[in-house]
Amino acid sequence: MTDERPLEEQATPQADEGGEDERLAALEDQLKRVAADFDNFRKRAAREREELVVRANERLVKELLPILDDLERALEAAAEHEEAALEEGVRLVFRSLAQTLERQGLEQISTEGKFDPHVHEALLSQPSERDEGDVIDVVQKGYRLGDRVLRPARVVVAAAPPPLPEDDED
Repeated sequence: MTDERPLEEQATPQADEGGEDERLAALEDQLKRVAADFDNFRKRAAREREELVVRANERLVKELLPILDDLERALEAAAEHEEAALEEGVRLVFRSLAQTLERQGLEQISTEGKFDPHVHEALLSQPSERDEGDVIDVVQKGYRLGDRVLRPARVVVAAAPPPLPEDDED
């Protein structure tokens, strides 16, 4: 013996029209509460997203601070004209920055082999003894963060060698 009436009708007996008004007011109140809850959820989610970005940036900046210190020491060595110390200081800064960025997921795009338009940007093509479409020179390194290309590698691509001139004998 199951009651096949909708749930709202089962919960609220309809004795008179006043009961219908009460039921309508209750449903309207419930709808307003759900809308307010959703609005609060949306605001909270946006606030949490902003906090996550700030925390991620804070972590990266904390990792970059020692590199900033190394660069400052390299500049101080440059002021004292210690060329060997300056070169070593700049190399230290480069290594530190590269390692920090690698820990954050940055990787260099490979430029070996054939040109790939998804990760390479061809600046020019040059006749070469290498196979047509091979990367023969890198003008600027490219980088990827995870599966996204941040900057494509700017390369020179091998073109087919020019045709040999034919000797016309008249």
